[in-house]
Amino acid sequence: MTLGPVQLLALGFKNPEFRGEIVDQLERLRQSDTVRVIDALAVYKDGTGEIEVMHLSNMTKEEAARAGSKVAELVGLDIEGEAAPARSASGGEQPPGEDVWDVLEEIPMNSAAALLLLEHRWAIPLRDSIARAGGFRLADGFISPQDLVDIGLMPREEAEQLMAMERRAA
Repeated sequence: MTLGPVQLLALGFKNPEFRGEIVDQLERLRQSDTVRVIDALAVYKDGTGEIEVMHLSNMTKEEAARAGSKVAELVGLDIEGEAAPARSASGGEQPPGEDVWDVLEEIPMNSAAALLLLEHRWAIPLRDSIARAGGFRLADGFISPQDLVDIGLMPREEAEQLMAMERRAA
């Protein structure tokens, strides 16, 4: 099976109130073969910066430890939450002087994060067409609601509602 473009998505939660909505949406995307969750971790950072990690799956703790975690490998954690060396895209240790996205550093103290490794199945034909045309990825990222308002793609009221929801959560 061809692997589609993969994205690490880090979602912050000040006081998580999980009711299954996120899992339901991810399952809906998986069933439509749009997005597949490769791996997912819940990470809690206490007030001293200590990290607690939980593998988000229906595996037992022993099964999860045997299977390992692709997210943990990418961000430099072992399954028990202890520091491990950051990895480069080629799988080796990160070369000195190279920029690394320190996902764990971005998690605020006394909060939680869900780290989702997503495969974008929908993008396989597009990615392959771009490659056949000689194209390649230069950069990617999500655009903020305010920027979408500024360029006329989103009504200000909708952007303000989205930003207010994010501020309340933070």
